[in-house]
Amino acid sequence: MKTDQLGRRSFLKTSALAGVSGFLTSWPVRGEESAAPLRFGLIADIHKDVMHDADQRLRSFIDDMKKRDVDFILQLGDFCVPKEGNKPFLEIWNTFEGGRYHVLGNHDTDGGYKREQTVAWWKMPSRYYSFDRGGVHFVVLDGNDVPKDHTGGYPCYIADDQQEWLQKDLAATKLATVVFVHQSIERESDGAIKNGGAIRKILEDANQSAGERKVFGCFSGHHHRDYVRQIKNIVYPQINSASYYWVGGDYQKVRYSKEVDASHPYIKYTVPYKDPIYAIVTIDAARGFMQIEGKSSEFVGPAPWDLGKDRKAWDADTLRAEVSAWKMPIA
Repeated sequence: MKTDQLGRRSFLKTSALAGVSGFLTSWPVRGEESAAPLRFGLIADIHKDVMHDADQRLRSFIDDMKKRDVDFILQLGDFCVPKEGNKPFLEIWNTFEGGRYHVLGNHDTDGGYKREQTVAWWKMPSRYYSFDRGGVHFVVLDGNDVPKDHTGGYPCYIADDQQEWLQKDLAATKLATVVFVHQSIERESDGAIKNGGAIRKILEDANQSAGERKVFGCFSGHHHRDYVRQIKNIVYPQINSASYYWVGGDYQKVRYSKEVDASHPYIKYTVPYKDPIYAIVTIDAARGFMQIEGKSSEFVGPAPWDLGKDRKAWDADTLRAEVSAWKMPIA
């Protein structure tokens, strides 16, 4: 598997030299060639059921998206479970009057809920689905299928029926395509899609059948990291959590008040971000680029590497309170 993993600052620099490096090829414009630039907001892993200030974080995102007048918003999973106490949180999301789209995360069924319950509560059309906006085809996948050899824990898998649907969906569109899935299909571990290689091959085969770069990007969350990877001319941006990085019990530290710790006991197993972070994506076929404008913040309290292990062990280059800005040529 040929891959390049780049921090977004490096990606921006490399992309500027794409004509020299051959890093990216031409944008396969189809359909609405004169369409205006498409802009949408992305937020990932806000974790309403962990964070004490998740409502404020979501409200900040929604207010910003309204101000920027984006075409639609999408959350990449680990949003909230479908319980009555989370209704005000969901209502904040629904105040955005444009398109609103959801991706199922592994924590969105915590507490014994079924995926179908979350789908119905969020008013999703299905666990996986597709839609067209601004001359671009968007695909939403569900990475929470259960493989036959599952032995416990959170399943991270895309089953045969969903794979068959994906193949047919990609074959049916003539538009350039972007994919969204909660868990990464380009990582090899750390909770990535177990059969990610098979899913990547479906995307790559769609490009080969089209004779050009039909599928050009696949966005994911879940890993609470900040980077972009390229595999066989498809870019895989990892959108950081809006709220925190999970460090676990060995590195726990109370970072807010005793009252917050009592009401939200899982926060101490994280390194929270002071402010919500998220992304605004622009796809401009006429000018020939796709870019992310990312938000940045800072850690609340000590950084992970100040708690134990060095920066290299934490892979500090991709662990930061930021969704970095980057831009790639598409023409």
